[in-house]
Amino acid sequence: MSENTIFIEFHEALAKLSHSQDFINDNRERKLTLLTELVSRLLNAGRVSVWQLNTARNQITSEILFVAKPGSTTGTVDTTSSVLNSTDNPAYFEALTTARVIDASSARSDPRTQAFTKGYFDVLDIHSLLDAPIFDGSRLSGVVCIESHTLRRWTLPEISFVIAIADTISLINTHDNWQRSQRQLDYVTHYDSLTGLPNLQSIRERLTQLIRKSRTDDQRRITLIWIDLDRLKTVNDGLGATAGNMIIAEIANRLRSLYVKGRDKLARIGGDEFALLLRNAESDCTVSDALQRIQSCINEPIHVENRTVSMTASVGVCHYPVDGQDGEALLRSGETAMYHAKSSGRAQIQYFNADIDTSARSRFVLESELRNAIRERQLEVYYQPIMDTKTGRFVSNEALVRWHHPERGWLSPIEFLDVARNAGLMLELGNAVIERVCEHRREAARRKQPMAPTAVNLASEQVLDDQLAHKIGKTLRQYGVNGNELHFEVTEDAIKGDSNTLKTSLNALVALGCQLSIDDFGTGYSSLSRLKHLPFSKLKIDRSFIQDIPADKDDCAITLSILGLARGLGMQVVAEGVETEAHKHWLEAEGCDHLQGYLFSRPLPFEQLLQSFPVAADALS
Repeated sequence: MSENTIFIEFHEALAKLSHSQDFINDNRERKLTLLTELVSRLLNAGRVSVWQLNTARNQITSEILFVAKPGSTTGTVDTTSSVLNSTDNPAYFEALTTARVIDASSARSDPRTQAFTKGYFDVLDIHSLLDAPIFDGSRLSGVVCIESHTLRRWTLPEISFVIAIADTISLINTHDNWQRSQRQLDYVTHYDSLTGLPNLQSIRERLTQLIRKSRTDDQRRITLIWIDLDRLKTVNDGLGATAGNMIIAEIANRLRSLYVKGRDKLARIGGDEFALLLRNAESDCTVSDALQRIQSCINEPIHVENRTVSMTASVGVCHYPVDGQDGEALLRSGETAMYHAKSSGRAQIQYFNADIDTSARSRFVLESELRNAIRERQLEVYYQPIMDTKTGRFVSNEALVRWHHPERGWLSPIEFLDVARNAGLMLELGNAVIERVCEHRREAARRKQPMAPTAVNLASEQVLDDQLAHKIGKTLRQYGVNGNELHFEVTEDAIKGDSNTLKTSLNALVALGCQLSIDDFGTGYSSLSRLKHLPFSKLKIDRSFIQDIPADKDDCAITLSILGLARGLGMQVVAEGVETEAHKHWLEAEGCDHLQGYLFSRPLPFEQLLQSFPVAADALS
């Protein structure tokens, strides 16, 4: 038989095998087995193996070996690993990285392979070798090795065939890597890296599939449960983001392990949000049971950073098709219901309905209008005077933001602060208030009408902004206002964390000349040791403790304890919510330093403040 005929026969056999559907669908190990069997049969070779090269290119390990039986075309497959390294066989490894094929007809004397003789060829009775490198893309990744137990001169068709086998394995490598990268891409696209749960994109696609199936069966119902962890930001601020991630991962594991009847898919769809799909839940009782199980598993204490943390969740529930005709509409309904649950006091469950949909749309419009009001400088500041009990003079005032809505008229903070916070607008809102206060103070100075120092509330978002002092300092310089003209009030909740950003921001404000007060004291949680080391000069007693004194003995006791605490720390005290003469007399008698409330004045616009409460220059000294 001529070499041309043999060449064609070899390549036709390879093409028939590699193009067969069974071969294409087989796994890698089975493909290599079939290829090595084919080589052994067509070339009548005693041993055919595929070896892998490590990334350092100094070691090869046998991946699969086909050993032919003497005098037969059958054989056995062996996956036992052997290892050869470049230290003992330098010439071979150099040839492997440069040659297209290693044709060693006399393997024991060939300079490239003779180092294998003692420990390899002698043991296995090998005399001839034909090797072709295998690639993974452009990277050398291994070698296909044909070994003969007799001296043998390899023909051109045989060499060509072995190179074609090596190229086929190279294509298998490339295809496997492409599939692996596709799987990785699919994972990134559809799964959350922290919890390993499916993500929002995954649940969108699943909803689309379920809705498509449900349209052919009117009896099918899909329930979407939207779960939002309450106060995770507080945990992040107090214990750090790592602790927050540990909590998310723990709750994800609990939800993953939770048995819920009709459960279809669980996903993490946001930073602290999860979604659970129920399919064919027979009744509202089934859904109710699922909700109870979800809340219970989340409420179990979590141990993190040597502390025990108790979490709750606000949950929204909606159903297909009544609450949404497609996946996006259903997701919107679930999120809307969840937000309504959160605004109702957290740790609540809310089913979607038309009323909360209308409320959500109204909230969305209000958010857009508020964003525009901040951008267009439409927010106004009113001022409530604060009296010094020792002198009877009004020595400062508190700035309170107001918004004159084009349709709703004047809105107080309670009517739009939640919208601002949920929309991430607190930084912009706070900056707008400070700028308006400084603008008023510049105008008062221009008129030569002294204005008492102004206390401005800082949201927790502002306090944790590492650029806070820089921004305030820039505004002060822009309007020609001294730092001692502004006092800043911070709530207890805003100072829970021990972050360096918090301490740095507060100290930087004091360095500007500003004074700091703790607002609504007694309603949150403050470590006394932390108060001692933070630069506060005032405590402000929350109005809830003032409204029933002196009749309510508990409120009197709480107020007295705050006054005693302040004296011990060398801090002044402001009582807000003073509305009656009884409030005033009792607080004065107990040594409260400053009073604020409707008994003296409601919050006033800038012009009215200057007219009604003029400040003598000597009162500011």
